[in-house]
Amino acid sequence: MHSSHISIWFFIGVMLTIYGGMILAYGIYELVAGITDQVVLAYLHAPIWWGGGLAVLGLFYLVKFRPGNAEQ
Repeated sequence: MHSSHISIWFFIGVMLTIYGGMILAYGIYELVAGITDQVVLAYLHAPIWWGGGLAVLGLFYLVKFRPGNAEQ
């Protein structure tokens, strides 16, 4: 009998990718639309960096812990 399981890290990767994509999309929208908040360091565009970082980390987890991957 073969028992298959899906790692919790795969689902964490799914969540990080979705949240990162949403934050990245908002950051790009904010940049293109010219929305400027009155905060210090607004020129660094934090949503783009954080969203991109979350999406990359989520994609890493998706690939590393995908179901059927024998390396786990």
